Amino acid sequence: MSIWKIRRTSPAQVIILGFMALILGGTALLMLPPATRGPGGAPFLDALFTATSATCVTGLVVENTVTYWSTFGQVVILALIQIGGMGVITMAVAVAIFTGRRIGLRQRYIMQESISAPQMGGIVRMTGFILRATVCMEAAGAALLALRFCPQLGLWKGLWYAVFHAVSAFCNAGFDLLGDPVPYASLTGYVADPLVNCVIMALIVLGGIGFLTWSDVVTHGIHLRRYRLQSKLILTVTAVLLALPALFFFFYEFSLPQWQGLSGAERFWSACFQSVSPRTAGFNTIDLGALSEPSQLLTTALMLIGGAPGSTAGGFKNTTLVVLLLTMLSVFRRKESAQAFGRRIPAEVLRSAAAIFMLYLTLFLAGGMLLCCIDGVPLQAALFEAASALGTVGLTLGVTPDLSAPCQLVLVFLMYCGRVGGLTLIYAVLAGSAPIASQLPQEKVTVG
Repeated sequence: MSIWKIRRTSPAQVIILGFMALILGGTALLMLPPATRGPGGAPFLDALFTATSATCVTGLVVENTVTYWSTFGQVVILALIQIGGMGVITMAVAVAIFTGRRIGLRQRYIMQESISAPQMGGIVRMTGFILRATVCMEAAGAALLALRFCPQLGLWKGLWYAVFHAVSAFCNAGFDLLGDPVPYASLTGYVADPLVNCVIMALIVLGGIGFLTWSDVVTHGIHLRRYRLQSKLILTVTAVLLALPALFFFFYEFSLPQWQGLSGAERFWSACFQSVSPRTAGFNTIDLGALSEPSQLLTTALMLIGGAPGSTAGGFKNTTLVVLLLTMLSVFRRKESAQAFGRRIPAEVLRSAAAIFMLYLTLFLAGGMLLCCIDGVPLQAALFEAASALGTVGLTLGVTPDLSAPCQLVLVFLMYCGRVGGLTLIYAVLAGSAPIASQLPQEKVTVG
């Protein structure tokens, strides 16, 4: 029986079960002998880790993608990235549309929850818009990347690399095929290449601002006043989180002695790329292990924040951050509620933001401590890897491939939690609990 038809299954449970089914299916395919270049299939844990990382659009790997996985294995990984990035429910609705099946009210409701849409009306039309926009952006990115890869690698291999990296970048996955001859090289060979840098960064940002923000941009163009409050907040905080870290990396990090070998152009492009990639993309153009501790800390924070809700990005979401900051300002200014752009933010939004933030903080610290305790990973490196997994980023300080099986399972759990979302997990677990009508007596508690 289809999950859609199980009446007692909540939308949150449908979402987490859909991602779980996709991960298990991908694991089974990656364990097949044709999926690897060597004899025999991949071990279960390697296949599970890779399938989870691809489905959750993370990019952490325990095996070098281009040298370990065959063309068939790479195709499976790319399919998992595309479905996981767009969302299992979005792809299921898309299949139903293309096959002419009727989309019922329940499916529309689940779709609304999946993409964080404000209302159910027009949800099928929104799905069509998402699919068209995705295809156009990924195709444009692949065409531009082919201008660089085809002359270097030949026509067919260059086209495959262009398509793979365009989809991986737009879905904020961070998987790459550039680890030959240098394993896990990512984009370090293109540190000062304007074309590759600009295309990859543009795809990451476009995939990370959210489907509803695209709709506002297409519908209203430059008339920003007509945008939803959510779109205004997303675009504002995205611009700030891109500009300020880029300035920090350029003027502080890349002025340090270990980077003196970089030219001015390489420092500029590295600073820009390093401010974009932690937004859950996972590509890198420099050796992250050489970053100073302040830069590693800033990167960790950016990975946890992530992108926008209803996007291909992970993290606890930039709207959560801005709601918490606006609430802090409202307390300082003695206002009853958070306000922005002439609108008041409801109190229930603040409660959700606080719950999500605390959940991610708890998982982040617990995951980092487990890596540190089990495998003896230095604490800052352990927290970096935990943030990368939970934020579905994929950046690493070189720790992940050498982790033991228990620590790999910790990262698998964090990647899964980060992709399905904190509130989705909570709602799935508490789906059967009924709201309590009565209220307890109120008593004030001093904070701060």
